[in-house]
Amino acid sequence: MAGIKSLAKDTAIYGMSSILGRFLNWLLVPLYVHLFPPGEYGIVTILYAVTAVFLVILNYGMETGFFRFANKPEEDAETVYTTSLISVGATSALFIVMLTLFIRPVSGMLLMPEHPSYVWMMGLIVAIDAFTNIPFAYLRFRKKPLVFAGIKFANIGLNIGLNLFFLLACPELMKVCPGAIGWFYGPLGGESFGIGWIFVANVISTLCILLLLLPQLSGRRWRFRGALLRRMLRYSWPLLILGVAGILSQNMGQVMIPYLFEGQEEAARDMVGIYGANIKIAVVMVMFTQAFRYAYEPFIFARARGEGEDKRRAYGDAMKFFVLFGLLIFLAVMFFLPVLKHFVSKDYWAGLDVVPVMMVADLCFGVFFNLSLWYKLTDRTQWGMYFSLFCFGLMFALNAWLVPLIGIPGGYMGSAYAALISYFTVMVVSYFVGRKYYPIDYDLRRMGAYTLLAAVLYAVGEWAFAFPGSGLLRYASRTLLLLVYLGAVCLFEDVPMVSPRLRRLLGRK
Repeated sequence: MAGIKSLAKDTAIYGMSSILGRFLNWLLVPLYVHLFPPGEYGIVTILYAVTAVFLVILNYGMETGFFRFANKPEEDAETVYTTSLISVGATSALFIVMLTLFIRPVSGMLLMPEHPSYVWMMGLIVAIDAFTNIPFAYLRFRKKPLVFAGIKFANIGLNIGLNLFFLLACPELMKVCPGAIGWFYGPLGGESFGIGWIFVANVISTLCILLLLLPQLSGRRWRFRGALLRRMLRYSWPLLILGVAGILSQNMGQVMIPYLFEGQEEAARDMVGIYGANIKIAVVMVMFTQAFRYAYEPFIFARARGEGEDKRRAYGDAMKFFVLFGLLIFLAVMFFLPVLKHFVSKDYWAGLDVVPVMMVADLCFGVFFNLSLWYKLTDRTQWGMYFSLFCFGLMFALNAWLVPLIGIPGGYMGSAYAALISYFTVMVVSYFVGRKYYPIDYDLRRMGAYTLLAAVLYAVGEWAFAFPGSGLLRYASRTLLLLVYLGAVCLFEDVPMVSPRLRRLLGRK
């Protein structure tokens, strides 16, 4: 149990930087959707979806490869680290050069020929992010979650501050004292530059994070071993296919919708904007999965070296607690969605139906990530590639069918249903294949019982305790339902301090 406690502690720290950090960035969404119409916010959504794909490509599985090889007794962790840095740094620099040379055709391919500057700035951001992912992985490897979280928070704080400065303060300053900011604000287009300032803020904050990571880059003996890199690439290249297919699947709707409605690009961008704004509400589940991932990868590779308790039991316990917390997040978001929806403009509320669908889809994806340990530990990473390609193909086909079938303006629901079906299917397939190569006794009965309990509580809170016209009664009853779920978890699991007292209160052993 000590390993699970350590995993929980690290997840909490990484979660502060990931969940709270993304939450703070998420607070920018109301600003964006109130300042810009759905069509312009759709451009932001599309570009961030595309850059997420390129971030995976430019990392080409080296982050996980670093953990795998740095934990091998026969390898020198510092050499693995510097080899990874040199490799990713070189490919990121080459990417920027090629993007600069071919910026016009690339912008045209993205259906944004009028905005090449936006595309170039996002390319610069993704190249730097790809490189800095390796130092961040090194901090996780050295078990320095506080340093990791501190740098992440600095990035978030700076990005939010710059967004507020460029989008809110600068237009007002131009009215009262234009000389103070006119030297940069005017030449770049001023207020008419619009959403471009979002990308400028991101570029500046990304460059500052690179500076904060200099201690992880300097003062060490740089070694590059070609033979080591070749072994790492053999291990990681299936993870590249896995990652690209996976991230394309996660952003399939945002990427595909503009191409499914030829001649109706403006209406399609409106749909992407509405879809992108509403899945920001469901992104809480993604934040939790990301925080768990930051702690889980070092955890499983350390356990693979034989440290501590029975490792397969620890993996099974980790899965159970992931599901428990994931269900809690689902219930909390859905019960208080009438409050959370006010974070976006009323112009975007038409897409609120995607939230519960995407919450469940993201939970299934999180379970799939937890199941992925078996092919990473057994060096069968090609299976991850197979699963991701299968998921990508299924999601592509479902989007191509469901989105036009539903049509404008609600076609984004087709993307949400496609995500749910695809993630659930690949989760089930991965479980059964994993039973053959690396069997783990997951507590399916208990996880199934908690899932059923959460479904019943959701149904009760959504329909039986709706209390139209009485917000106080509705939220009080839903809070009580959340406490029922937490009580069940504390009763049947070993939650320190709480579980023994609850059992004594109820007279249970």
